[in-house]
Amino acid sequence: MDAVLFGYGNPSRGDDALGPRLLDRAEAWLADHLDLDVTPVADFQLQIEHTLDLKGRSVALFLDADAGCPAPFAFRRAGPSQDASYSTHELSPGALLHVYRLVEGAEPPPAFILGIRGERFELGDPLSPQAQEHLEAAWAFLQSLLADPRPERWSSRLT
Repeated sequence: MDAVLFGYGNPSRGDDALGPRLLDRAEAWLADHLDLDVTPVADFQLQIEHTLDLKGRSVALFLDADAGCPAPFAFRRAGPSQDASYSTHELSPGALLHVYRLVEGAEPPPAFILGIRGERFELGDPLSPQAQEHLEAAWAFLQSLLADPRPERWSSRLT
């Protein structure tokens, strides 16, 4: 399985750092699990260029802070969609998958979003205590996903 993990968010904006922090943990864990073919990709936001990271992958996972999901996290499927972010410099996972479809002339890999509940997003804020707890729960869940990165198995874990 060729999986790609996108961890994105602004580490200077409090709980917006949840995606990159979770990706950092995954990278360290993957260094001890070289049998898994998982590529981590970190950025402040998703951009059109990230369609290249999707090419040849069997599954994609987007890790991001989410102020609107239930605590501690939500795990859901992502599909191509031409939403309002489609024409901006920052893309949603759905818009990125839509761009992939247009550029490649093919369906993108199965994709999922692991949204971690965040509470505070102001510039200069530290990670909130609640977000730290949510990060711990999301990390335990992500480890179980990475141990078996097959889309059909992940689909059975949707929240």
